[in-house]
Formats: sequence, structure tokens, C-alpha cells
Amino acid sequence: MRYVSTRGSCPPVGFDGALIGGLAPDGGLYVPEEWPAIDVHPSVKRYTDVAVDVLAPYVVPGIPRDELRTVVEEAYATFSHPDVCPVVPLDDAGIHLLELFHGPTLAFKDVALQLLGRLMDRELERRDERATVLVATSGDTGSAAIEACRGRDRLDIVVLHPAGRVSDVQRRQMTTVDEPNVRNVAVDGDFDTCQDLVKAAFADAALRDELRLSAMNSINWARVMAQVVYYVTSAAAVAPDGPVSFAVPTGNFGNVLAGWVAKQGGLDVERFIVGSNRNDILTRWIATGVMEVEGVSASLSPSMDIQVSSNVERYLWELYGRNGSVVAETMATFRSAGRVDIGASRLERVRASFSGVRVDDDATLAEIRRVHEADGMLVDPHTAVGIAAARAVPSDPDVPLVVLATAHPAKFPDAVEAATGVRPRLPDHLADLFDRPEQVTPLSADPAVLADYLRSELL
Repeated sequence: MRYVSTRGSCPPVGFDGALIGGLAPDGGLYVPEEWPAIDVHPSVKRYTDVAVDVLAPYVVPGIPRDELRTVVEEAYATFSHPDVCPVVPLDDAGIHLLELFHGPTLAFKDVALQLLGRLMDRELERRDERATVLVATSGDTGSAAIEACRGRDRLDIVVLHPAGRVSDVQRRQMTTVDEPNVRNVAVDGDFDTCQDLVKAAFADAALRDELRLSAMNSINWARVMAQVVYYVTSAAAVAPDGPVSFAVPTGNFGNVLAGWVAKQGGLDVERFIVGSNRNDILTRWIATGVMEVEGVSASLSPSMDIQVSSNVERYLWELYGRNGSVVAETMATFRSAGRVDIGASRLERVRASFSGVRVDDDATLAEIRRVHEADGMLVDPHTAVGIAAARAVPSDPDVPLVVLATAHPAKFPDAVEAATGVRPRLPDHLADLFDRPEQVTPLSADPAVLADYLRSELL
């Protein structure tokens, strides 16, 4: 398998190049040259067995299948549930929850990043190199990336989070990790500001080469690749003969894109329902065909407080007939004007697969409360957005609907308690989180300031 840039100006690379490079040199995102077929009937297999089957076409022969199995087994041994990503029924309306929060940092990002950290470490050891992972986070990616990298001999990690715009639990999961290869930066801005700083650092050729920058955001193809697996296992659990639909709370489009990739490989998916909070650029795009940036507003679901959804670019690459120059022009227009219209014919194709629902904070709290009263279950605000979105879209009662439960409720205890009167407790391994000292550096949103900081810390 070879990987090409969505912007078409770079030579193809192998999986190792896409893994370590993260962002392509022309500013595009790496995508595989083809979508491999997937075994969509893995009902008798363990999660790790399915993961090896799904991932092998993307990485072999660069990573032999037996080595891939070892890495996969090690990654998912860190999860607290034997099924890794279990599916549980939510109610009698055919809705199920895919629980993605049983990893060490209690969010779906662990599913990809526990694997990604090991893959990167393996490749760097093979090359006898060291790399610096630079990550922007809206909340959950940062702690999951740190957990994946902490203590690794070949990796330094620097995480940028928007100051005051993540939950206290999310922040402390990042800033209380005491490891010499971990650094946290609080940026004066929102998540899009952090993401812009990361992209500017990658665009600085000298800085990129000096620090051997790499990425663990979902701009890294391996993140999306790893998430394809749980779409396959959950579909097998609820609809072994298909079809199935999914409701996905998402801001950066990466999580739902992984489901779309599974569909390209043969998974029988009827519809993807995209749940957005008040930062509803994806919902507006699916409704009108126009992606238009508005100001980012803080919400109860901060991991979705995003207006520039990076992974849409991978979908646009397919939508525009894999024409990299057109994608590059489209993204340049979007960056300069803050607006792009994909046109009526392309919008029709988008809406054939995707529906979008906006769920504001009041509706999020109401959904958390409703689920608790109806099922005795606590759900976090992001998951509540997904459930509310699922309930808002008319669907075939004979088609099971899987909602991606993306975070543990204890990561957002204030919102859950406000809705239900019950304050969820952190698991035992995080019980003393608020007693641990924090280490964080505040920085202004200036690429030059960040570059100086990185050089002073890492060179």
C-alpha cells in the first residue's frame, strides 16, 4: 500500500512515511491509494483478531503480520474491558452504545493512540532516529497521546491545548504526567488556533527537520486507520448480516471518516449521523454544501469546539475525484475566505451518506438527564450529543443504530451532575488526579514564539 497527499504535490510514500511524517510536505493529508476490502463478518473473532485483519492491508509488508499482531495485542492489553470496545443496548428503539472509553485516559482517542505510539516507537527504533510529536488538542487527544508516548525512548511529545477551554479532568490528565519526554503548552486561543500553530510548525521546513516533527492528531492517517476497526466489530455485534447506521459526535470529522472508510471497504452502512454542538460547521455543511467558519464558542462538549474540521479534506479528495490540485485550490480558498461551496451535485453525494444534527447545551443536558432517567445510565456530553442526534433523524426501525460513546462521564463531571444530580467518579487509577502537581507552560498564539519554545526545550 502506498500513500499520496490529498493535495497531489508529493511523491507517494509507504506506510512508514505516512506514519512518521504525519502531515504531507505540501500541507495535504496522506490517504491510501486504494480502499482495501474488509472482512465484514468477524462475529466469532476477538477485537484484536479483527484489528489485525483490518489493519494488515494498510501496513504489510512494511510491518509483517506477526509483528502487527504483537503490537495490537500490547496496545489493547491496556484496556479495562475484555472486549476493548463493547456494544451495549441503550433502549428499546434499536439504539446501541459503542463504548470507546475503556482505555487508560477514558476516551475514544486511546483506541488509536495506544496503537499509534507503539507503531511509531517501533519504526523510529528501526531507523535509529528520534522524533518530536507535536499535538493540538481540544481535550481528549492530548492526554491519550501523552499516555501513548510517555517514557518512550524515541519520542518527545509537546501538546498544545486552548487555555481555559478544556475540562479540569482533561487538563489534569495532561499536565500531571511527570515524564522527561512530555511537555504541555496552554495556548491563548481556541482549538483551531492550536491546530494552526501545529500546521505552521510543520510548514516551517527548518523547524520540521531540526526536531523531526511528527503528528498524532487525526491528520495522521494511522489514527483514522485504527478507528476503522471498531466500526467493523460493532456492526458485527448488532447486525451481522447488515445494514447498520451510526451516529457520531464529531468536530474534526476524523471519527466519522473512519466509518466512511469502513464503508468503502464493504461494510454495509445505511447512514452516518453527524452530531455537532453549537459549533456546527459540519451540520451546516451537510445541510447546504457550504463550509463557512464562524467563531468558536465554548460548550459543554469541548472536544467538539472546532470550526476547521481537518479530516473533511480526506473526504473532499474522494468527492473531487482524487484530484489533488483541485483539493489544494479548494482548501486555499477555504483558508483565505473562510468559506467554500462544494456545489449541488457534490452535496447530493454527501447527503446520500451523511445527515447532520445540531445539539446545543440545553439539549445536551436534557439528553443526559433523559438517558439517566430512562436507563439508569450516565453519559458524557459528547455521547449525549450523539444520542440526541440519533433520535432526531427518522430511521428504519429494522436497521440497528449504533451511537459512538466517545468519553467516560467522569471526564465531564460538572455537566453530568448538573443534568442528573449524580457526580460520576473517576476510576481508581485516576482517583488522586486532583492531588497531583501540574506542569504547563502558557504561550501566546504566535508561530515564532512556539518555534523558539520548541528549540529551547528540545535542541
